[in-house]
Amino acid sequence: MKIMVAIKRVVDYAVKIRMSMNPFCEIALEEALKIKESGFASEVVSVSMGPTQCVDTLRTSLAMGADRAIHVDTKEMLYPLSVAKLLKALVDVEKPGILILGKQAIDDDCNQTGQMVAGLLNWPQGTFASKVVLDKEKNVATVDREVDGGIETLSLDLPVVLTTDLRLNQPRYATLPNIMKAKSKVIKKFTPQDLNVEIRSDLEVVEVTEPPKRKAGVLVSSVDELIDKLKNEARVI
Repeated sequence: MKIMVAIKRVVDYAVKIRMSMNPFCEIALEEALKIKESGFASEVVSVSMGPTQCVDTLRTSLAMGADRAIHVDTKEMLYPLSVAKLLKALVDVEKPGILILGKQAIDDDCNQTGQMVAGLLNWPQGTFASKVVLDKEKNVATVDREVDGGIETLSLDLPVVLTTDLRLNQPRYATLPNIMKAKSKVIKKFTPQDLNVEIRSDLEVVEVTEPPKRKAGVLVSSVDELIDKLKNEARVI
């Protein structure tokens, strides 16, 4: 069986400005690699969509252990429905038994793509997965998913779409030898036109700005001074 993993390139949340793999996509990739290592799957294929720079993120996935990578090359702004349509087209080409995505991206927090692609494929879906157990004999995935009331357990026939929650696993680090090997691996390229998918959106991003910087704190020498500043400068009391 083949597993496909969707990967998004986002602004790194831990530094000022740096692009990296979406953390939930790292968890999705780790789960795919664990499933392969258990003997349930024979191949892990990572997929990313966007400009040429996405290739760097795909090479990270190869260094972590993915067998192959696919880049859908486009400069168009991609919203969840467009991504879902592209993933559906790639599933039709690659025929994976499991499609794994992060539950959301940290740049837009949409949490829509997995559900949309499951609908387009007419596959069962296990979203917010915190535990995944596969049964080879029955060809079934048992998924624990985190809901408001606690943990919900689903039994899903394969093929299936899974989206990963934070507590599913701890992603591995790419080793230096694997990073060097990944640099020479060929990444297959498609365009939306190759996949017969039209990129359309009813949204337009007018402007993106950073939030205003916070002012430095002030040390006070007494409670009376603190009360005075809260009253007369901050005007909160």
